[in-house]
Amino acid sequence: MKPNRRPNLFIIGAMKSGTTSLHTWLGGHPQIFMCTPKEPNYFLEEFNWSQGEAWYLNLFAAGSGEPIIGESSVSYAKAPTFDGVPQRIAKFNPEARFIYIMRDPVERTISHYWHAVRHQAERRDMCTAVRETPHFRYVSHYSAQLSRYHDYFGPERIFPITLEELVGDSATVLQHLFIWLGVDPSFDVTPRSQPRNVTPQQVTQVRGVLHRLHTSPVWRVVEPLVPHALRRVGRQLATKRIDRGSQPVTETAEFLRPIQLEQTRELSTLLGRQFPEWETLSGKKTIKDSIIS
Repeated sequence: MKPNRRPNLFIIGAMKSGTTSLHTWLGGHPQIFMCTPKEPNYFLEEFNWSQGEAWYLNLFAAGSGEPIIGESSVSYAKAPTFDGVPQRIAKFNPEARFIYIMRDPVERTISHYWHAVRHQAERRDMCTAVRETPHFRYVSHYSAQLSRYHDYFGPERIFPITLEELVGDSATVLQHLFIWLGVDPSFDVTPRSQPRNVTPQQVTQVRGVLHRLHTSPVWRVVEPLVPHALRRVGRQLATKRIDRGSQPVTETAEFLRPIQLEQTRELSTLLGRQFPEWETLSGKKTIKDSIIS
């Protein structure tokens, strides 16, 4: 029986910053095995920690001796909403390495909101949600997320990049990453297309009471007794279609900028570099919803 090998590479986020593309491209290198599913979320008590280590290691059993074995769970960098991940990984594999891909934090936060509308029943308008729910902003506080991993692994085991760098010159960024990982840097995985996890321009937003009724155990019991035409009307009333391009984003961006400019100064101190590519954050680029995917 082939022994289960421990993953030694983790793409830890940030969410909505290109982790799907990066996971796919790394998996195209013959010396790197990236697991399926992309996001096992094993090191989170709220998700799959209770499944046990044997379950987790089995996700990597299809590997064939690649020196780099990895996964990409963006919730590993969503502290303090989900906490304790660096500690658990350090105990699991103290030699682990991490890739942390970041994106203009204003754009990332807005993209996160639309993801929540689409997948998590977010019903509030954008600015209200971002103001009232710190989680949207926590995930964009990159220095706070990174410092937790620095404490356990040190900066030399973490490779920070930005989505803007990756999109601007994928071949060079990937080559530097391969050198850091100790695999063949000459192998060409330069993508012809980007397998991005993109939120559609049209999203469905759920509506309060009717949606909760339609997803409740009571509804499963009574649904067969309700006429089909009435059920169809109920489904239509429980949701509404939103064109993201028609929704205002300026107020949200203006709220986020001062907060995230200060957070980016912290990040620059931590990493010893600047982020001129984040033009929406700096105000050099006018924010348009069409660019927020």
